[in-house]
Amino acid sequence: MHCCICDGIAHKFVDEKTMIVYYVCPFCDTIFKSPKYHQNFMVQKERYDLHENSEDNRGYLAYFQRFLDSVLPYVSDAKNALDFGCGRSSLLAKMLTKEGIVCDYYDPIYHPDGLVNTKKYDLIVSTEVFEHLHHPKAVFEDLVQRLNPQGYLALQTEFHPRTVTLFKQWYYHKDPTHIAFFTPQSFEVLSLLFQCKVVAHNSKNIIIIQKV
Repeated sequence: MHCCICDGIAHKFVDEKTMIVYYVCPFCDTIFKSPKYHQNFMVQKERYDLHENSEDNRGYLAYFQRFLDSVLPYVSDAKNALDFGCGRSSLLAKMLTKEGIVCDYYDPIYHPDGLVNTKKYDLIVSTEVFEHLHHPKAVFEDLVQRLNPQGYLALQTEFHPRTVTLFKQWYYHKDPTHIAFFTPQSFEVLSLLFQCKVVAHNSKNIIIIQKV
């Protein structure tokens, strides 16, 4: 199987508890689920509808504030932004606007009309999205094309623990809608492919990339 990020040869392994087939790429560190186990759009929506992401939820607000605290020091010159894959809520967009960064928002399920194809952004944020993507490389390229020169892409997705043994014990892949799993190395490779550079990451779940 070819890697969904770098097109290299990925090696097959099986989670013995679920018998789900995964592939791991030795070059870019990406792990991805066999397409056989991908869920269709409506099945995914049913699971997303269960998420309790109310804008009145203090935990949800704190969750986004931690993300912004990690990102904003690197993007102080940003004037506009896009929240890509925002879910039902536009809370993160509102929080960015309060910081002086006017923010649009888009989600293929809940806000499908939020993209303007001719519009460019200083900052694109995407939290807990990339693990759901069937074609993460194509989406990454599309987002980079939506950035202004020197613009930033800030992503949040849990980085996997790097070994197959630890991956099988990891909670994050147990969500059936999670199909792709990354490390900073995965995004280093993507950045090289699409004329970007990694500015910073926290080694856990947040990475900041700049278009060059």
